[in-house]
Amino acid sequence: MNNPLLQPWDVAFDLPPFPAIADSDFAPAFEAAMEEARTRIGEIAETPEPPSFANTIEALELADEKLGRVLSVFHTLAGSVSNSEREALMREFSPKLAAYSSEITGNKALFRRIDALWQDREGLGLSDEQERVLMLTRRGFVRAGAELEGEADARHREVKQRLAVLGTQFTQNLLADERDWAMELTEDDLEGLPGFVVATARAAGQERGKEGPVVTLSRSLIVPFLQFSPRRDLRKRAYEAWAARGANGGETDNREIAAEILKLREERAKLLGYDSFAAYKLETEMAGTPEAVMNLLMAVWNPARTTALSDAEVLTGMMRADGINGDLEPWDWRYYSEKRRKAEHDLDEAELKPYLQLDRMIEAAFACANRLFGLEFKPLDVPLHHPDARAWNVTRDGRHMAVFIGDYFARGSKRSGAWCSAMRSQRKLGEETRPVVLNICNFAKPSEGEPALLSYDDARTLFHEFGHALHQMLSDVTYESISGTSVARDFVELPSQLFEHWLEVPEVLAEFATHAETGAPMPGDLLERLLKAQTYDMGFQTVEYVASALVDLAFHDGAAPADPMARQAEVLEALGMPAAIGMRHATPHFAHVFSGDGYSSGYYSYMWSEVMDADAFAAFEEAGGAFDAETAKRLEEFILSAGGSQEAEALYTAFRGRMPGVEALLKGRGLLDAA
Repeated sequence: MNNPLLQPWDVAFDLPPFPAIADSDFAPAFEAAMEEARTRIGEIAETPEPPSFANTIEALELADEKLGRVLSVFHTLAGSVSNSEREALMREFSPKLAAYSSEITGNKALFRRIDALWQDREGLGLSDEQERVLMLTRRGFVRAGAELEGEADARHREVKQRLAVLGTQFTQNLLADERDWAMELTEDDLEGLPGFVVATARAAGQERGKEGPVVTLSRSLIVPFLQFSPRRDLRKRAYEAWAARGANGGETDNREIAAEILKLREERAKLLGYDSFAAYKLETEMAGTPEAVMNLLMAVWNPARTTALSDAEVLTGMMRADGINGDLEPWDWRYYSEKRRKAEHDLDEAELKPYLQLDRMIEAAFACANRLFGLEFKPLDVPLHHPDARAWNVTRDGRHMAVFIGDYFARGSKRSGAWCSAMRSQRKLGEETRPVVLNICNFAKPSEGEPALLSYDDARTLFHEFGHALHQMLSDVTYESISGTSVARDFVELPSQLFEHWLEVPEVLAEFATHAETGAPMPGDLLERLLKAQTYDMGFQTVEYVASALVDLAFHDGAAPADPMARQAEVLEALGMPAAIGMRHATPHFAHVFSGDGYSSGYYSYMWSEVMDADAFAAFEEAGGAFDAETAKRLEEFILSAGGSQEAEALYTAFRGRMPGVEALLKGRGLLDAA
């Protein structure tokens, strides 16, 4: 078959030959690779040889290698350079992949071999890593329904396929709403906006084929517009469009989809013997139970709400001074908060932004990785999935460690948010493989010839996603199934959130935060003001996040709500949600929870990891500084290189000597006094 997806790749580091790949190549490659994987798995299940770790578990690890190659290319393109053909293929592939997964985990002969190995594990002479992989493999089969029989088995397969269809539909509806909405601005509408917002709006207009500037639903544009536009009517229009994603009626409305997803998840959990989907999902996480999650979130919610309500009174007073007598609304908060930040901290986003150039922030992330872990980054001239993407060869002491790809700018064909993925994961089994890691963001693209400038939040996002990338690049395990970020969901955010702390290290900003026009370093007083304001508006930020996490938990802990929007409203009312703050992710655009099972019942994970990241960075400070070599060595050995080779709590305890309490998180967010 003369299909570039199925042929050996002759690009450097075995990267995909993107220019040679047509959308029409995916379906036949997908079918051929899946059939090859089915054949290999059938051979594993039916071999007359007694089960061994090598002929069963290791053989399974390698069985669908070609299918993984095809899907890694497809998902990279479908997520970051979507088009109608790729969206149609995603709708076609999702249920087929769910059926394929069910076919494997429902293979009774295969499961008998795995179970026999587990029962006889003490006599197999396995290494700790091998026993861990065996346990995880068996547990994964059981949790995927391997022990179900008859009607329950058949229904479970149907539910999984339907969930795959609905998750894809949810994602595509959200992308359509974000892609199709834009608010055109006149020259008068630009009054009061700083130059970088105007430039971003003009560039967005060009990208949309408009003659003038526009506001889109890209976070990197709409948030600064809400921060700086003095036009309350335009802020309201923009905010309401942003909040209404997935809830605009018609074909792209996600509300009924969310209700069906929740109902099917509950049914799936009951089929597998659990009281609720949250109980099923959290069983394998660090938190363990819905009660543990609730305890953490409420320990943070109460001081955050108290702080936010106090802040709301101040902002309302500022609004009154402007002659506005109505209530403080969600489209007012960022505008008045920005004015307050300027007044109280003498910190202006427009003054700050020229010092946060994208290229310099990338250099800063690389430099920190070099000082901590000895990694070096050299640009690569290779074909990639989009002209805006760029690649680096990552080495240490001359040894190739990874290929790192960055795709940083927003575009209509890219789904919103920021994420890290691996087109190829690290492993030693068979031929040793080093990873190919992508960071994909949605920063505002500048006009031609202008430097790309980031907000401080953007810069933090860049460091966050690069922390995930380090988890992949430094992985050093034998089996791909436990490499890199293949860890508990409420542990996976530790490396990413921990790496954010290096952006706050004064010497890092002093070296890399240089002015886009003059090249001068950030003035010392501006740097000092920036660092002092790190916990500014933390009540707002914490409330909007924790509200989303609590709604997610409520959806999955107990009976599925017939009307998720009504249940969302009930939860927020019971919490006393401040009226001027919206959830960070309302149900119809809560992609973390409804695009797939990844963060369902697990949106709390960022905060669970934050308890650890604050404590982990304190380990560096206690050892004498952010770049303490011995602490960095322990971080790599016990966390970044270890993948899922041990339970998350054991890995963290090996690094730190103990587990932390919530106080470190509250202190880091400046909420300790309100607790």
